[in-house]
Amino acid sequence: MTALPLAHYIHNLQPEIFKITDTFGPKWYGLAYVAGFFCAYLLMVWMAKRKIGPLEQSQVGDFIFGAALFGVMLGGRIGYVLFYRPDILTEDPLGIFKVWDGGMASHGGVIGLMIFTFVYSRMKNISWTALGDNLVVVAPIGILFGRIANFINGELYGHPTTVSWAVKFPAEFINGELGPVATRGIFDVANSMAPQIFTPDRRIDIPAFLDQMHTNDAFRQAVGEFLTPRHPSQLYEGALEGLVLFGILFAVRVIWRNAPNGLLTSLFFICYAIFRIIVEHFRVPDAELIMGLTRGQFYSVPMLLVGLGFLVFSFTQRKAATQGNTN
Repeated sequence: MTALPLAHYIHNLQPEIFKITDTFGPKWYGLAYVAGFFCAYLLMVWMAKRKIGPLEQSQVGDFIFGAALFGVMLGGRIGYVLFYRPDILTEDPLGIFKVWDGGMASHGGVIGLMIFTFVYSRMKNISWTALGDNLVVVAPIGILFGRIANFINGELYGHPTTVSWAVKFPAEFINGELGPVATRGIFDVANSMAPQIFTPDRRIDIPAFLDQMHTNDAFRQAVGEFLTPRHPSQLYEGALEGLVLFGILFAVRVIWRNAPNGLLTSLFFICYAIFRIIVEHFRVPDAELIMGLTRGQFYSVPMLLVGLGFLVFSFTQRKAATQGNTN
């Protein structure tokens, strides 16, 4: 007997944790941010209690609040508009503040955190690089939660693949990325199994379509026959940029407590850039390429250079301090 191939998972997760109305409810994406900030707070308190880094325990709450608001939220949103959707500035300038419409850029969040940390360190008269070294340890936790939320939303998926863990994302149909044959097939399935989801002008109502995908097993399986198995690149990013990067930075922070200021920051920038460049090979570009690179790869190159700069700075400072003590 010939073994049957494993059926690929058809994405069946809803962005809402629960629905208050048919179109509104608290979303997993929002919860991911809250969970990331909360875990960052707990870990920075843990480090402060053990005198790891320059922050006192009483300062952690204010720092995390400012980092969340001005660094992640503001920086991430501005970065998205500048790096991926500059048309918003001309077509709808106020759209830059419409975070509820979606659109955050991790590179923008990193830049925002750098600026906020620099300002905060000057206000509190503490070392910018020492403070940054603690911040980068907790940052991957937020990245992990964010990528999990991306997967739940069925967005930022990967290229087609035949691996057994591939996932079929309904958003592929919604985004118009299917060929004419597969698109026609889904229209035929909808016409025979759920004709109520058509609008009067014979278009498929997207919320009604997704509702059928979530609640009607037969409909979901029939539609899934026309969807393409794809890399769950969101989970790849969460694993590398989240779990692996956190493990590296946390281990260095705890084992080498007297590491030169700026070393952990350099490791964050270098490792994040390398991991992002790797995973972008599996992910469908969400904007036009730049010099043959995806936006994620292109913007990671400066991060790599910044990381190398912090690396040189950290050991230069350590060498200068050592010579000063010798003299």
